[in-house]
Amino acid sequence: MTVEEVVAILPLNVVAGASCMDKSIKSGYTSDLLSNVMGFAAADSIWITMQGHQNIVAVALLAGLAAVIVAGGAKLESDTIEKASTEGIVLLTTELSSFEVAGRLYELGVRGA
Repeated sequence: MTVEEVVAILPLNVVAGASCMDKSIKSGYTSDLLSNVMGFAAADSIWITMQGHQNIVAVALLAGLAAVIVAGGAKLESDTIEKASTEGIVLLTTELSSFEVAGRLYELGVRGA
């Protein structure tokens, strides 16, 4: 499944990286602890978080993630959007809770690493 396919199905807003949505999603990961994501998220995962600061972009780059979903209506800082755009990181937002997003991704066949 690609990021673009997930965006077509789930209520997600693309805020950065629209030109990179052809990335394949191999698994999913949910955490708000950046060190957990760096240590345990598999490459090409879609990451669900409620963090909105620019460090999420650095973590996504370091871990080689397919996309980041900022859930729960959490607000993104403007420098986060700018950094994601510059680095080619797909950054998505949703009003759904992290729990709901994870469940819906699971229904679509996205599993944990």
